[in-house]
Amino acid sequence: MDIALFTSAGMDYLFRYIHFLAGITWIGLLYYFNFVQTEYFKEAEDSHKAGAIQKLVPRALWWFRWGAMLTFITGILMLAYRGSNLSSDITVGAVLGTLMFLNVWLIIWPKQKIVIASATQVAEGGEADPNAAGALAKAGLASRTNTLFSMPMLFFMGSSMHMSHGLLTSASTVAIGLIMLIILVLEGNGIMGKQGPMTSVKGVIGCGLGLTVVLYGIIALL
Repeated sequence: MDIALFTSAGMDYLFRYIHFLAGITWIGLLYYFNFVQTEYFKEAEDSHKAGAIQKLVPRALWWFRWGAMLTFITGILMLAYRGSNLSSDITVGAVLGTLMFLNVWLIIWPKQKIVIASATQVAEGGEADPNAAGALAKAGLASRTNTLFSMPMLFFMGSSMHMSHGLLTSASTVAIGLIMLIILVLEGNGIMGKQGPMTSVKGVIGCGLGLTVVLYGIIALL
């Protein structure tokens, strides 16, 4: 008797299940960093903040970055399994997710390592790394950008399963091209720009939901 899990469809579901678990870990910690930890650090005493940077942040970042890695790997495996049979919404979601993954491993984690090392040096009686403040700002901007991207990413990933016969399945080339341009401009700002209205928690949530509406509207109208 065949066990459903070990069929082709079962393995696809297994990868999706792992993708969900890893994604919840990743995005959950992304929201923790942006909605909880950042706000706490704004009010915390220096001694409490320094202790958290040395002991709490590295642990959270371990789960954060490896959650991102496992989410990305299982996502790639699912895309490879399905080949060219990809809807417009999953394409948009995958591009957003890929940029978020790259932001984690190429910006957020490297910059946070500088911040953690500097805090450790100070705790041991040394001097703070003069690059730490700039590194923290870069990491913060990339993290805010990932929070911005996460909302349309989750919307389009979900719609690929639950709206598979509707509007989002097949978008025009013009719509997809415009969406990709908007995403790349926002990613450019996430690397070299400023947080702007994303500085506050309400601001980044509003921007994320607004971006979701805009991207959906482009597909609907074009």
